[in-house]
Amino acid sequence: MKIYNKYIAAIALSLVLASCKAPMATVIKDEVKENVPQSFNQEDQGDANNNSGTTPWKQFFTDPNLVALIETSLKNNQELMITLQEIEIAKSNVLAKKGRLTPTVTAGGGAGVRKVGRYTSEGAGDASTDIEPGKAVPDPIMNFEGGLMANWEVDIWKKLRTEKESAVAHYLSTVEGKNFVLSNLIEEVADNYYDLLALDNQLDIIQQYIKLQQKALEISKIQKEAAAATELAVKKFEAELAKSKATEYTIRQEITEKENEINALCGRYPQPIIRTKENFMTTIPQTVYTGIPSQLLANRPDIKQAELELKSSKLDVEAARKEFYPTLEISATLGLEAFKPSYLVKLPESMAASLAGEMAGPLINKSAIKANFQSADARQIQALYEYDKTILNAYLDVANLMSKVKNLDQYYQLKSQETKSLEQSIDIANQLFRNSRADYLEVLLNQRDALDAKMELVEAKQKQLSTVVDIYKSLGGGWK
Repeated sequence: MKIYNKYIAAIALSLVLASCKAPMATVIKDEVKENVPQSFNQEDQGDANNNSGTTPWKQFFTDPNLVALIETSLKNNQELMITLQEIEIAKSNVLAKKGRLTPTVTAGGGAGVRKVGRYTSEGAGDASTDIEPGKAVPDPIMNFEGGLMANWEVDIWKKLRTEKESAVAHYLSTVEGKNFVLSNLIEEVADNYYDLLALDNQLDIIQQYIKLQQKALEISKIQKEAAAATELAVKKFEAELAKSKATEYTIRQEITEKENEINALCGRYPQPIIRTKENFMTTIPQTVYTGIPSQLLANRPDIKQAELELKSSKLDVEAARKEFYPTLEISATLGLEAFKPSYLVKLPESMAASLAGEMAGPLINKSAIKANFQSADARQIQALYEYDKTILNAYLDVANLMSKVKNLDQYYQLKSQETKSLEQSIDIANQLFRNSRADYLEVLLNQRDALDAKMELVEAKQKQLSTVVDIYKSLGGGWK
């Protein structure tokens, strides 16, 4: 008999050891993070102590109307509110994982009836048992019970702790996700605000152009009466005037839509956007300092979010691997039990208790566990690629935008020169037209070129201001 017991113990031990065999996770390496360049370009090596991305947004933006809009959007924006609820969901998941580390204790009670066969061991035993002198166990027998029940999965492999750590990392990633939403929201409000100011200035330009066209039309009519011009010139000026008025209504519609875009970001119904358009063209874009590329890893919320998601996925793989190991569960009960309610208060006879421990591990048909592990391993690799992509895109964003700032500065200066020259040519062409020394086509072409140049100059100023905002966001600014 002892030999059989030894064989059984050996077989049980071998089965437990067999169940503990688990596959290894894929080893991943953050090569993109390790190979981040030392600077954004060869000309500018950057200064680690001077980084505009660390500047709080209230210090970066100086227009009080824009600051007020950003404050409103931070209070009311629906996208931000949705993100805040994602944080609460992740926080609740952390509490749920933490709760699995402690025993579960429940309280309950119940009643039932049971009838066993008389010619069974249990029935014969009940019939021959006297609870009190002359009183046998009733048949059928009732059962009343109540008490406490506890169950606890002992975290012998630290699987539950690993799951909790993964939940914490995911929670922290949602916090960084919220910061990224903040940064994007501030960028959107600022960009749309500058777009709106640009449209206001373009509307002023087209209205000035309409007045200019009206004067040219009047001159052409006078010249026609004096036989110095033809009906063709009058019709051309009339057509140009109609075209300009149509453009005015197009810009007005764009202003309305842009105002409503800003109102949507602020989480409110349509209302006028308070702004000052007069100083738009004289606004000098802020100087932005990029620091060094490695600072993006600490400043940009989307990079930190991707890093935390990578950490969470690694922990998920570790937890999935530990599913191959046996689990140890301990259960216990303590309460009162009797076939008659009045006997429940008779102690210690009515007391009932149990304590049991159970260890079990997967042995045959592990396909579900293997599939879960392989899925977690694939998500880990996917998270690494996502992290690498985020770092690379962040670096390219800043490098492209810094180049854009320099080129836009040159573009704006040249457009300013073009606009001044064309404004002078308009005056010359109009004077020549009055004196019949130039035809209407020269006047029209000069006016059109001047209008286009002024419109493009306004767009260049808008792009200058928006690009600075985009760099600020790309450096990780806006959420602090």
